[in-house]
Amino acid sequence: MIIGLLLVSTIAQAQNKKVDSLKAQLKIHKLNDSTKVNLLYYLAFAHFQSDSYLTQTYLEKADRLNKELDYPKGKAKVFYLKGILENRKSNYNKSLDFFKQALAIDRSIDNLDGMAANYTAFGITYYDLSQYGEAIVFYNKAYETYKKIGNKREQATLLINMGNVYSEIGKYEEAVENYKKALVQSEALNDQDGVSFVHSNMANVYKVQGNFPLAIDYYNRALAYDRKTKDTLGMAIVLNDLGAVYSSIKKPEKALVLHGQSLDFSLKKGNKRLVAANNSNIGNIYSAKKEYVKALAYYQHSLNASQEIGDLKQIAICFNNIGAVNLSLGHSKKAQQNFLRAKEIAENTNIKNILAISQVGISEAYFMENEYKKALLYAKSGYHTSKELDVLETQKKALGLLAKIYERTKNYKKALESHQKFKVLNDSLFNKENIEKVARLEYEYKYKQALDSASIRELKLTKTVMTTSNDLQRTKQNYLWAIIGILVISILSGSLVFYQKYKNVKIKNQNIITEQRLLRSQMTPHFIFNSLSVLQGMILNKEEKKSITYLSKFSKLLRLVLENSRDKIVPLIQELDAIDNYMILQNLGAKPPYDYSLVVDENININLFLVPPMLIQPFIENAIEHAFSINQEHRGIEVHLSFKDKKLSCAITDNGIGIDAISNKINTKKKSLATTITSERLNLLAKDFNMPGFVYVEDRKKCNEQGTKVTLIIPYKIIKNS
Repeated sequence: MIIGLLLVSTIAQAQNKKVDSLKAQLKIHKLNDSTKVNLLYYLAFAHFQSDSYLTQTYLEKADRLNKELDYPKGKAKVFYLKGILENRKSNYNKSLDFFKQALAIDRSIDNLDGMAANYTAFGITYYDLSQYGEAIVFYNKAYETYKKIGNKREQATLLINMGNVYSEIGKYEEAVENYKKALVQSEALNDQDGVSFVHSNMANVYKVQGNFPLAIDYYNRALAYDRKTKDTLGMAIVLNDLGAVYSSIKKPEKALVLHGQSLDFSLKKGNKRLVAANNSNIGNIYSAKKEYVKALAYYQHSLNASQEIGDLKQIAICFNNIGAVNLSLGHSKKAQQNFLRAKEIAENTNIKNILAISQVGISEAYFMENEYKKALLYAKSGYHTSKELDVLETQKKALGLLAKIYERTKNYKKALESHQKFKVLNDSLFNKENIEKVARLEYEYKYKQALDSASIRELKLTKTVMTTSNDLQRTKQNYLWAIIGILVISILSGSLVFYQKYKNVKIKNQNIITEQRLLRSQMTPHFIFNSLSVLQGMILNKEEKKSITYLSKFSKLLRLVLENSRDKIVPLIQELDAIDNYMILQNLGAKPPYDYSLVVDENININLFLVPPMLIQPFIENAIEHAFSINQEHRGIEVHLSFKDKKLSCAITDNGIGIDAISNKINTKKKSLATTITSERLNLLAKDFNMPGFVYVEDRKKCNEQGTKVTLIIPYKIIKNS
């Protein structure tokens, strides 16, 4: 979701005057003339982002005086600012009426500054209404007018606004080109407002393209400036966009906090458009958590608000979101209707990224109804649209869907091609490097905030020391040193607290990285490459039935692994299904095959137990790779799950050469790493679940048996059976 810019066009004189100076001038100016009108207007303008009551008060006084004096330029200014205020409340029709009245007056007196400001305001309002062609027309008029005047600051503003339109219609290269030009001009003019707007909008482009680390970096730069200038609406916009990014990288709790802050600011400012956007994004979070009733409620709030203000883009987003929830609930017909409505709006407004999402959604609905030809048509359309825009998330979804459609229609070659492309995109979106980079950026931002705060505290303390020194020069010196000593101790204490916070943040980031290391270690590229090599061999040997079975099992296993790795906990039945598929796949290419058995005690309901995903598989893989000698005929692997004394235990037993013999082999690094990482993860999970969690490996020769036994104590949750 990309939010439009604030109304950034201003009159240069108003920017250069300070509020205190304006108040002082107004106090000494006794005449009721055009100068007083301008002072009242500039005071109203100076307060409109932070204090709506003061803005309205000054504006009413200026309006009354305008009528007494019949001062056309003053009347135009008042209409213009009234239009801005209505726009910020999302009352777009009222806003346009005020701008029309202002423009008519400015044209009648040939006021180029006023005309250019109104052209910009028209462009922004049409942008908010998703009428992008009209927006570009008015932005160009404003740009040419400011060029005549020689106002470079406002030319930079127009470049930002035009870049924003190109971003909305999927012309990202043109958007970034405009933003970069605006950034150069804003920096040359030392216009920090302009620099901040560029940062915010470049972040929007990177977010849509799936470049989340860069998006977070640019949003944090914009947010720091908005906090510095106390621009609450600017903060609301950036917080909403940041929340959407954290939702995309699977950090729902962080995203909810950010959207909550944004929603609070938006409600206080009365900005219905931003309220609708936040409700929609909060709905997305609950949808991802499979809390569909809550998700639909938020989507409906967003849809109602968007329809009330005529925000076509947000209406289309809501229909897409409601369609996605209906798909999850199995209501394919309802889903299809919602996606078709979103598609119609997206085509009419030329918003291609929303069009791509609706095309993929329609395909999913047809797939659910087994109408594979129609599903294939829309999936291809969605893929090509998102590829044209370079929107990775939608491309990935379309490719995953194409792989499933080709598999169902027995076109296994294209199914494999689509799945391989899907895997490449999925890795590019959620690779370890990206996750570490996001964690580092988040840490650096928190560190900078803490450092700035510490610097401010230190500065205040230094000022206190200086003041105290001046006051006590005529008194006893020992009092001064005592105070300085106390202050130094305070600074040291503050530094110690800051260091502890710094250490805690670093530990949390390390936990994130450790978690990711494990999830990435489960299905290694080495295994995938070997599996594909086995499949290639079967195809070349014309073992058609065997290769089809192998491909089916391999696809199912990959799908299960990818689905499980996204969730913190999964049903035990789902985890066991993944293990079964893994062993079946291994046996298809193994000579001799493994004698594999899975035993679950009767007191374990595998549908009700929830466990962390992919804890067991690495140890089965270790057994296959390291436990058996080359000439061993009978290769047995048993997985036994038991539940006793409120502890869920999993024992993986093999009849191989034993852990003591394996330890003497050279190539044992992989197993050691898997054991170490699993131990780290179990320690973290044990704290999180507040129950025991550990791994223990032993040689079975202690019990006069052959092989190795790995015992896992797994943290768990139980679904309460209603």
